[in-house]
Amino acid sequence: MSLNNSSNVFLDSTPSNTNRFQVNVINESHESSAAMNDNADPPHYEETSFGDEGQNRFRISFRPGNQECYDNFLQTGETAKTDASFHAYDSHTNTYYLQTFGHNTVDAVPKIEYYRNTGSVSGPKVNRPSLLDIHEQLAKNVSVAPGSADVVANGEGTPGDEQAENKGEDQAGAVKFGWVKGVLVRCMLNIWGVMLFIRLSWIVGEAGIGLGVLIILLSTMVTSITGLSTSAIATNGFVRGGGAYYLISRSLGPEFGGSIGLIFAFANAVAVAMYVVGFAETVVDLLKETDSMMVDPTNDIRIIGSITVVILLGISVAGMEWEAKAQVILLIILLIAIANFFIGTVIPSNNEKRARGFFNYQASIFAENFGPSFTKGEGFFSVFAIFFPAATGILAGANISGDLEDPQDAIPKGTMLAIFITTVAYLGVAICVGACVVRDATGSVNDTIISGMNCNGSAACGLGYDFSRCRHEPCQYGLMNNFQVMSMVSGFGPLITAGIFSATLSSALASLVSAPKVFQALCKDNIYKALQFFAKGYGKNNEPLRGYFLTFVIAMAFILIAELNTIAPIISNFFLASYALINFSCFHASYAKSPGWRPAYGIYNMWVSLFGAVLCCAVMFVINWWAAVITYVIEFFLYIYVTYKKPDVNWGSSTQALSYVSALDNALELTTVEDHVKNFRPQCIVLTGGPMTRPALLDITHAFTKNSGLCICCEVFVGPRKLCVKEMNSGMAKKQAWLIKNKIKAFYAAVAADCFRDGVRSLLQASGLGRMKPNTLVIGYKKNWRKAPLTEIENYVGIIHDAFDFEIGVVIVRISQGFDISQVLQVQEELEKLEQERLALEATIKDNESEEGNGGIRGLFKKAGKLNITKPTPKKDSSINTIQSMHVGEFNQKLVEASTQFKKKQGKGTIDVWWLFDDGGLILLIPYILTLRKKWKDCKLRIYVGGKINRIEEEKIAMASLLSKFRIKFADIHVIGDINVKPNKESWKVFEEMIEPYRLHESCKDLTTAEKLKRETPKITDAELEAVKEKSYRQVRLNELLQEHSRAANLIVLSLPVARKGSISDWLYMAWLEILTKNLPPVLLVRGNHKNVLTFYS
Repeated sequence: MSLNNSSNVFLDSTPSNTNRFQVNVINESHESSAAMNDNADPPHYEETSFGDEGQNRFRISFRPGNQECYDNFLQTGETAKTDASFHAYDSHTNTYYLQTFGHNTVDAVPKIEYYRNTGSVSGPKVNRPSLLDIHEQLAKNVSVAPGSADVVANGEGTPGDEQAENKGEDQAGAVKFGWVKGVLVRCMLNIWGVMLFIRLSWIVGEAGIGLGVLIILLSTMVTSITGLSTSAIATNGFVRGGGAYYLISRSLGPEFGGSIGLIFAFANAVAVAMYVVGFAETVVDLLKETDSMMVDPTNDIRIIGSITVVILLGISVAGMEWEAKAQVILLIILLIAIANFFIGTVIPSNNEKRARGFFNYQASIFAENFGPSFTKGEGFFSVFAIFFPAATGILAGANISGDLEDPQDAIPKGTMLAIFITTVAYLGVAICVGACVVRDATGSVNDTIISGMNCNGSAACGLGYDFSRCRHEPCQYGLMNNFQVMSMVSGFGPLITAGIFSATLSSALASLVSAPKVFQALCKDNIYKALQFFAKGYGKNNEPLRGYFLTFVIAMAFILIAELNTIAPIISNFFLASYALINFSCFHASYAKSPGWRPAYGIYNMWVSLFGAVLCCAVMFVINWWAAVITYVIEFFLYIYVTYKKPDVNWGSSTQALSYVSALDNALELTTVEDHVKNFRPQCIVLTGGPMTRPALLDITHAFTKNSGLCICCEVFVGPRKLCVKEMNSGMAKKQAWLIKNKIKAFYAAVAADCFRDGVRSLLQASGLGRMKPNTLVIGYKKNWRKAPLTEIENYVGIIHDAFDFEIGVVIVRISQGFDISQVLQVQEELEKLEQERLALEATIKDNESEEGNGGIRGLFKKAGKLNITKPTPKKDSSINTIQSMHVGEFNQKLVEASTQFKKKQGKGTIDVWWLFDDGGLILLIPYILTLRKKWKDCKLRIYVGGKINRIEEEKIAMASLLSKFRIKFADIHVIGDINVKPNKESWKVFEEMIEPYRLHESCKDLTTAEKLKRETPKITDAELEAVKEKSYRQVRLNELLQEHSRAANLIVLSLPVARKGSISDWLYMAWLEILTKNLPPVLLVRGNHKNVLTFYS
């Protein structure tokens, strides 16, 4: 924002105090004026408007000789204070006030520190002022140490014991990885495991190229859906260590998380054995070629595997930094080996390789190998079971989520890219090897074609070789027999061997790291108390050394099996169970429709995730039904155990969210679960009276509670108890039926009380059931407050005070025409009665016609003519159309239209959120939920916050960062730097005229008369008005800013000012609300209960 200091801007004025300056709105230039004139005027909502609200610049005027005030304003960035704004204690020295964009108040602006968890390692948690701090009467004798107010105001509270512990956890020098080194490299290495080099050729030989590609794509479909679900869960807040276990447990709760955590950690431990056995098989094959066997093939695999696991354990124990360096080296070797294979396929084959079945790219070989040729005991799903573990490395990056710099960014990006790259590689290798190598070959260079021999369609025969004897006796070469086909095909065989070593060792190393990390996270959550021993970490990276040794023991046990084909199906079932629950977690979180479910990664679908979960379960049973049954029995047993033990944890899971929207049968169960910020939703008591009397108020509330929160339409019957209770009971069923008929998901509740405030107080305390308890009071603005009796004003303001006393948020809704359409309903009811009488009379006429004949009918028509009976209108016409046919004086057509404005689809426009004070985030959550509705989805959020004029850009960036952490989309952010500037004289004059009838003017009367008037008529005193003059200025000034920035908005959501009990009179508070929301579009004045309703954690 720039200031024009030319002579025509600084005009002389006569302010009441030489220390003040005022800000007036002016046009920037002739061009801007012309541009504004071209635009259509925004809609007018009431009969008057403030001048100059359309411009977007300001000028400063002051008396001659006081320009130093203006210079000081520019240097400090603070708005100038009037004499009345200075208190006995200033915010820069000793005071109980905090400084909020230049104004001394306890009320705090939005800051990220208020939303941190107590256990956050990313920074200290600071408690904002409670609602009682800003609502209760301010104590007079509060002493604060010098400078402490600024510290608290800036979010720099003294860390408590919990924060001190966090500092110990966040030790200096911890190794953190980016998305490439931490996720992409690990996933690629773990996916490119033993199968790529020593089993993929056999799979192509068994299933053929066609079904082989299908097997790869089916595996990729399972892993891709799981990857999308993982990405969605991982980006729904901060992700800590624990990988798949952490994602599942924080989504579905400790019951599912605890059961799958053990299975997933165990699966990774067994995977170590699988990859090491693959490595050992390759070494044993090399020993066979050199005739260097130690004992026999099986025992040699056990010996080599055991030695390998010990070496890998040493690398892992050395630390994550060494393990990461080893992974990068292994990836380079692996990439060279894969490239070496593709190069080898185009190098002309020699006689030795041809005898072993390699003929370079041949169409005849491709055609022969395209179909399946399963050997005895093998089939599609058995081959799929062998291959599927090759795709199970997708969680290698997520499993070390605690060691990633930014898990929310790294996990989706690295995982999905790794799936794509490895899938392309698998497909390329499968197609190439299927087009170059025949299924069976003898390896003898002498098995060539004899002249005149019939080939019978054999591809090898057509290329000059006779491998027909492989049909009757086992052969050692070809896709079906030789596991080292890729080494034979490659340009340089030893590189493939190095690639096999790299793929198997890297996968084994990744699994050896993943298993202890997941297991440690499970043990840290103390779900299984007997396993707490393994939660301890060592070193700067909190390494789970105890978990490493446990994984080592499990891996050694499975290495002793020494059969890869036996281990693979077990691994498949364990990983498929984990993948199924990850997919179900994503579906469940989406289905629960919790406002806390806001994944930054939007490329997912809840039904696709459910399909992925079902697919995983189906594949488990198809691969190996008895292994699947055992897996689910174990998981079910663990689930029952955790449920029975009821661990003392609360992660805001989607299970809690879904339980919330279920029927009252689950209400009792919900009482055993603590609330969580992720599952917060507005649960509203709406003071509609009868729900049909204020439909607009109910519609706007229903818009942000439908399918996500509790909505109770409340009515207070005031009068003699006997009559009230009778009337109340007679209308309960009818009014609830009206809600159901109009498809409004809300409850109706009513109370009888001696006065309105007592009734509302009872509703605030007693409404709800268990956790389904209201946390927000929604009321309509009292438009007729100037004409209303004093008792009505006291009751209206009193219920706001009561709501704050009960720590319940308040939403006041104002529309230009008001809400009450009871008079219209009265007319409608009379019309319905007339309609019923008319129909009854017509029925009587028809009956008489059938009984008495034409003569009787003519006489009856004569009587009916005297009653002006006409043909009844069709019932299909709406009640509003019926009302429109009446005299204009009998109803208010504008009121009827206003009562339906929130039922209509809102066109493209904006919802302007003026987040002036931090109330826990309710003021932001409500408009966010509105934008999810079909009727409001075309409206974009614009955020307005207060700030210092010399820090506008910095505060804008800070607010954008906070909103991005909340995953709340916004169209624009505006930082208003001149909120505390005095309003213009015209606006202030309107306010003074408004409060004039309610002022006491005790300064003009003698002391005795003034005291008597104070007791008899609680009006606005001069002392009160002077004490809160700055706040009054602010309300008037805010209306000017609202007129300037938000007059054309579809909806305005604005921080509700809080009146301190005993300090602000009811008349003055109503005047504040009036001047604040005057001549504006629909306004929601929102004040939460100063407890977090938003979070950026998982």
